[in-house]
Amino acid sequence: MTTLVVCLDRTDDVGRKTGLRSPVVGWEAVRALVTDVGLADPEDSGVNTLLESLRVAQNLRDENEEVVVAVVSGDRESMVSADRAVAEQLDDLIADYDPESAVVVTDSAEDERLIPIVESRVRVDSVDRVVVRQARDIESTYYLLKQFLADEELRQTVLVPIGLALLVFPMLATTVGPATGAAAITTVIGLFLLYKGFNVDELLTRFAHQTRESLYSGQVSVVTYVVAAGLTLIGLFVGALGVSNLGDTPGVVIPATRFAFDSIPWLAMAALTASAGRLLDEAIGEDPIRTSFLNLPFIVLAVGLVVRGFSAYFLEQQDVIEPFVVPAAELGVVSNERFVMGAGERLALFVVTAIIVSLVGARVASAFSGSSEAVERGDGGSDAGAAAGGTGADTDLEAARSADETADPETERGLDRTDPELTDGGADPNADSDASRDPPR
Repeated sequence: MTTLVVCLDRTDDVGRKTGLRSPVVGWEAVRALVTDVGLADPEDSGVNTLLESLRVAQNLRDENEEVVVAVVSGDRESMVSADRAVAEQLDDLIADYDPESAVVVTDSAEDERLIPIVESRVRVDSVDRVVVRQARDIESTYYLLKQFLADEELRQTVLVPIGLALLVFPMLATTVGPATGAAAITTVIGLFLLYKGFNVDELLTRFAHQTRESLYSGQVSVVTYVVAAGLTLIGLFVGALGVSNLGDTPGVVIPATRFAFDSIPWLAMAALTASAGRLLDEAIGEDPIRTSFLNLPFIVLAVGLVVRGFSAYFLEQQDVIEPFVVPAAELGVVSNERFVMGAGERLALFVVTAIIVSLVGARVASAFSGSSEAVERGDGGSDAGAAAGGTGADTDLEAARSADETADPETERGLDRTDPELTDGGADPNADSDASRDPPR
């Protein structure tokens, strides 16, 4: 059993410091290489890696194993060329020595990226990473910083805000004061962290993509979304006007309730307009209308009624709005006198109406979904005669099934049994009896 103890050097530190070309194979050659690398750079951890390779090879030889120790280096031009150079050298070593397994010795995370290349060519039994005790923390920090700086997204996310903060803070400190400058920079950094934490950039990108697709495809929802945005602005403006008319009202409960009472009709109309546009797009499209789009307008209207009813109840309890007065009316034989509706009666009316609207929406959605499923299950239609014939065939099939279910088990077993002589060319006894009853002429 031959074991290959291979020392990996992806960045070709050995070749750059000693001028030797890899691979370096053999106990004496690697031991001489330790001296050359140590004299060239005594602080290099590669010296310890080479010594660890010799130690592993010696231990395996003590266990009566055939060992080949080698040093494989990459290329300094690029990582791709370095990996390819290592692959070629490994192919030559495997062709010359035909090892059954390998032990990999490395000294850094950079060299460990070559392990998959080794595993693709020979079985790897062990990976030995050499870490110098005095420089463990320094080396780990170095490679972490190197990987961090190699990631472009991390650089833009971390280094750019820190650099801008360091540039802006001296200017703000000299103009508006250190405290104000620090507060402004902290606010900006907090907004940036929230922006990245909530994936606002991805949401904006997705929104822009959907808007562009909607404009190019000529969807009706584009117009209805614009109208809904206008109605939303009107609702916010009307709500703000209602709050401003309250004057100096203590607390925030009454202003918030007044804002909801005044703005909810406009916000509900905005939501209805947007949902109507989306429903029209679904109706124009080839796919069947989904139940959620049919039920959404009714849900929006029901929620608007509930919010309006509760906000009116609280405002009327605080004497902010007047009670609802039903005027006298006469419609044919039906007439009513003028009466005042209390806060509880108004709230009950809104809640009951909202429940009725939601039930109607659920009924409409289920009716449309049932009709679409029936259309999907249909086969293009047929005449009445074909339908009747199909019904008759189904009836016959059901009758045959019921006859099979009620058949005698013994009879079924008798019918299922087969005479073994019939399978090998033998005569059927029933056929003989038939022949005796009807002799040939």
